[in-house]
Amino acid sequence: MTARWVVEVVQPERDLTITWQPISLLFKNQPEPDSEYYAPVVQTHNLLRVMESVRADLGDDAAFSFYWEAGRTVHHDQELGKPAAAILEAAGLSAEHAGAYDDEKWDAEIRTRMDQGLALVGNDVGTPIIAFDNDGEKLGIFGPVISRVPRGDDGLKLWDAMVTMSTMPMFWELKRTRTEGPQFGDRP
Repeated sequence: MTARWVVEVVQPERDLTITWQPISLLFKNQPEPDSEYYAPVVQTHNLLRVMESVRADLGDDAAFSFYWEAGRTVHHDQELGKPAAAILEAAGLSAEHAGAYDDEKWDAEIRTRMDQGLALVGNDVGTPIIAFDNDGEKLGIFGPVISRVPRGDDGLKLWDAMVTMSTMPMFWELKRTRTEGPQFGDRP
C-alpha cells in the first residue's frame, strides 16, 4: 500500500526520483523451515533475485517494472506461486531473467542493498523503509504502514508529515494497533 501511495499520489506531486530497493523477509526474519511463514518468504525472496537480475541487466526502471508487476500478482491476483517468467513477460521484460529465481548468486546483492536501508533505520523494523536526502544527509524511516492509499491532499499531507517528523532528530516512532488489513482496491 505504501508503494502505491508513493507512486500514485506522492511522486507526481513532489517530483520524486525513486530507486526501489529489496528487503528480504527471509533474511530479515529468518523463519524456521517448518513454519507456515517460510514458504511465502522464500518465494518473495526468490522474486527479489529476479528483480536484481533485471536491475543488473536493464537498470532501475526495469527493476521497478518487475517489482510493480510482482506486487500486482501477489497482492491483487493472490498468485504467490506464479512463475517468474510469467511475471517478467507481463512486465514487458525478457523471461531470461527467470533463471535468477533459484540462483543464490543474487543473495549478496539483496543483502547489501537491504543492509544499506537498515543502516538508516536500525534492525528493529520491517518494511516499508523510505529513505530520502535532507540537506545532503540521507535519512530513513520505517513506514508509514497504511491499509489504504490516501488520495489527493490527504496523501500529500501524510508525505509532508512523514518528512517533517523524519527530519527531527528527537523523533523516533508513532504506533497504534491495526484494526484493518490492506484494502488493495483496483489492480494498478
